[in-house]
Amino acid sequence: MTSRRPTIGLALSGGAARGIAHVGVLRALSENNIPIDYVAGTSAGSLVGGAWASGMPLDQIEDLGRKMRWRDVGRMTMSRLGVQSNDRLEQYLRDRLPIMRFEDLSIPFAAVATELCSGTAVVLRDKGDIPFAIRASCTIPGWYVPVIDEEGRQLVDGGLVAVIPASVTRSLGADIVIAVDVNAEGAKFMGSTTSVLGVMLQSMMVVQKTASSHQISLSDYVIRPKVGHIRWDEMGRGSELVAAGYEVGLESVAEIRALIDATAEKDFSKNPHVLTV
Repeated sequence: MTSRRPTIGLALSGGAARGIAHVGVLRALSENNIPIDYVAGTSAGSLVGGAWASGMPLDQIEDLGRKMRWRDVGRMTMSRLGVQSNDRLEQYLRDRLPIMRFEDLSIPFAAVATELCSGTAVVLRDKGDIPFAIRASCTIPGWYVPVIDEEGRQLVDGGLVAVIPASVTRSLGADIVIAVDVNAEGAKFMGSTTSVLGVMLQSMMVVQKTASSHQISLSDYVIRPKVGHIRWDEMGRGSELVAAGYEVGLESVAEIRALIDATAEKDFSKNPHVLTV
């Protein structure tokens, strides 16, 4: 009996500016014909994953990653719930994404947000507005004002509950889940962060590093870009981040191919051994 190819899903972690490294990983996998059937993303991972799933060419996603700045994401607000509103991010995406609705995607995509009141994960997928979903997933609590969905829920950054959305990627239908963790190296940069946003991001990531271990265990393969020397608020280092993602993506290709071949002969209900780069 001929075995079918196992389906492959990407779980793209949050990581603020470091999420630009996801673009390099995507390019490395694409150039080496590693098929991607599903994508889930948290925070910055939802931005890159949503752009990919919407059919935006990789060159354009990379250009976005190199040129995007914090001023494209947020603006000052008088709200007592945050320093800024990130409504600019939503409009930024509306001006660029080829597809705006989940139901129109050819590659299934999910973005993870957090319901502030209950502290539970909100998985945005299947139907609805993609720019809003990405904005919700990227709403750093305390800095950006929570966004309100159609059900009246206050939504903030999905990194509070699932910084690596491996289980969500599996639920989309992936037989093999490839996680990309841009926070694996922690903070290797010298000196203290120099901005309030940087302090908040770094504090969030320290907590999330421990919380992410469960999601890592649900992945079949983990790619860890070597970006620990870059702060989470350094969006101006996009070229370095893309290059770092591309380098480790290339290093992972042979093992991913071997995993695909091995999984094709296994029961898809059982997870293969977790490999890491």
